[in-house]
Amino acid sequence: MAKRDPYEVLGVSKEATESDIKKAYRKKAVQYHPDKNPDNKEAEELFKEATEAYGILSDADRRRTFDQFGWGAFEQGSGGFGGFQADFAGFEDIFGDIFSSFFGGQATGGKRTRGKAGRDLKYALKVKFEEAVFGTEKEITVAKNSLCETCDGTGAKAGTSPVRCETCAGSGQIRLQQGFFTISKTCHVCSGAGEMIKEVCVSCRGSGHIRTESDIKVKIPPGIDHGQRLKLRGEGDAGLAGGPSGDLYVQVNVEKHKFFERQDTELLCAMSISYSTAALGGEIQVPTLEEAVTLKIPAGTEAGKIFRIRNKGVPVIGSSARGDQHVQIN
Repeated sequence: MAKRDPYEVLGVSKEATESDIKKAYRKKAVQYHPDKNPDNKEAEELFKEATEAYGILSDADRRRTFDQFGWGAFEQGSGGFGGFQADFAGFEDIFGDIFSSFFGGQATGGKRTRGKAGRDLKYALKVKFEEAVFGTEKEITVAKNSLCETCDGTGAKAGTSPVRCETCAGSGQIRLQQGFFTISKTCHVCSGAGEMIKEVCVSCRGSGHIRTESDIKVKIPPGIDHGQRLKLRGEGDAGLAGGPSGDLYVQVNVEKHKFFERQDTELLCAMSISYSTAALGGEIQVPTLEEAVTLKIPAGTEAGKIFRIRNKGVPVIGSSARGDQHVQIN
């Protein structure tokens, strides 16, 4: 049976751009990929057909050759590309990107990480208004998965070692032939570890992790605002098979103040004064987050008038700069 035109296979016109072709292939790849259509031969063939079509149209030279000579230019012995055994530089990056994005696989020859990163954790930390303004240090207790010390995270019984996975021959990857490309996907038997545990560790029951509580010191920088998060690298769950630990994200929740209101780095407050002070002028003592300061009230001050006290607001994070305090007269 004659091969279908690659433009027809991907559902694009002969004027299609590189972006159009890539989008069309992504759509076909998602629709017909074997992982999404197990034991479906028809879907497998359509996937291979789409992959082959993309191999033609994603490369300017091969596309130009096909437009001039058709499939005949790519048949073995025709003096053409000989089944695409030519250079695939550039194509592998696109192909690997598509499969890592949609299926967790990669093009053959890509670099694979055996270890699995630990899970990121979240923690909500309540601090006082003044602590958020001037900074502080808090100690928190976080429950997380830590590396099992009995088996050193292998999950295997003490005195034993994991054995090589026979399904993937220890590579952690299974190769699938898709048209004229070989695609690697994570081994479903060993989950990409490349090895199997025959006798499990009694402490962690083969998981490589144990549940622990860890005391962690958290530095709160001056000027942090309500809802902002701090990232503590490596303080999340421990990784597997040598993978890195996850991170801990601490969300800071700031308590409200009975006198001050905060707007970014500015502090707002309200002060009541007597009628005579408003009419004739005078001085009042205004609380700040440090010491009280004297504020001069000019004669004829009306209710609602706002005065500024410079550098008595909230520090700018990572800077020596500081906001102002605004005093509204009632």
